[in-house]
Amino acid sequence: MSSPSERSTLSEPDLIAGLRRRDEAAFMELVERYHQQLVRLAMSFVSTPAAAEDVVQETWLGVLKGIDRFEERSSLKTWIFRILTNRAKTRGVRDSRVVPFSALAAEETGEGPSVEPERFFGPGHRIEGHWAVPPTPWAAGGEERALSRETREVIGAAIDALPPAQRTVISLRDVEGVDAEEVCRLLDLTEGNQRVLLHRARTKVRRALEDYFASGEEAA
Repeated sequence: MSSPSERSTLSEPDLIAGLRRRDEAAFMELVERYHQQLVRLAMSFVSTPAAAEDVVQETWLGVLKGIDRFEERSSLKTWIFRILTNRAKTRGVRDSRVVPFSALAAEETGEGPSVEPERFFGPGHRIEGHWAVPPTPWAAGGEERALSRETREVIGAAIDALPPAQRTVISLRDVEGVDAEEVCRLLDLTEGNQRVLLHRARTKVRRALEDYFASGEEAA
């Protein structure tokens, strides 16, 4: 099944021009393209789905009010995400969110090893620190499986199961294509914390894929 962005018909310049003309079709395409991503991102800052939906609605109003001032120094998507994070942070503070995003990020970067220590050779071994049990390579046909809907569902489920800060960072970086510098700005993260969160998230998703491919081989 294709994503909303894959089904879209307007290029970004045409979409921006349509929004500036207050074209309803252009706005509806934009909502279809990004609404669910914005809700997931908002949930990193607020405590309830209802609050996240409120923040997203405020974001759409901000887009309509601000589109004439959009200078196109970043992509439209990045600009919208920036509006969302600013409003979500404000809402989180107003609602006294129990754990702010910055605290979640600090907690998740302080987790234990992202890969099991037993997968590496230990002290005293001539290649200490190298893989003892390397990641399972994708077997013949793995590329086709990696492109299958079932595999995409495995990846999606693995991302959804991640802790909030890791889920947000990998979603922005690997799903939405936001660059590292912009993610740091959006989420008020240091470069080091962003890198650690992304590494941990990718490792867990990779592990879920390894388990998925291994189960298929056992069933064959």
